[in-house]
Amino acid sequence: MSNDANQKLESLYSEAITLLGEDVHRQGLKDTPKRVAKAMQFMLNGYDQDPVAILKSAIFEEDYSQMVVVKDIELYSLCEHHMLPFFGKAHIAYIPSGRIVGLSKIPRVVDAFARRLQVQERLTNQIRDCIQETIQPLGVAVVIEARHLCMQMRGVQKQNSKTTTSAFYGEFLKEETRSEFISLISTKLD
Repeated sequence: MSNDANQKLESLYSEAITLLGEDVHRQGLKDTPKRVAKAMQFMLNGYDQDPVAILKSAIFEEDYSQMVVVKDIELYSLCEHHMLPFFGKAHIAYIPSGRIVGLSKIPRVVDAFARRLQVQERLTNQIRDCIQETIQPLGVAVVIEARHLCMQMRGVQKQNSKTTTSAFYGEFLKEETRSEFISLISTKLD
């Protein structure tokens, strides 16, 4: 982000703090607009990332056609409706069709999409579609379980609620394959 954009963000956060009734010049708030601007830039750096390029940087030809599961991928995002955090875990699987992807690239794709203003439903589909279109496996499965502070801190105020979303493609549309995936992500193997 340009220095000009950063300064504009700082000014906007300073104005917001003032409008909320605080003294932006008091000691504890003096640098808050600058810190918030930097934090927002970090939390929303997914706009600067190309998830397709991330996957394409580590695709390998490999004769492997069984399920590959990466589970318990931590994710942090901001709800686009209230700009409050939602956070949780993503579980992702794919069935290769002659090509595999470097395992670290899957969590990077999650971050690239999560670090944008989001809704969990779209995030789930974006991850599935990116993996499917880029490496063209026999199928993709994505399950995300998250807690939304917009539901916990305000509004309905349900502290223990979690939201689960899923998106399946190809072989994972078959009950047997989907059940195997759900069993694998539900099992503690350590």
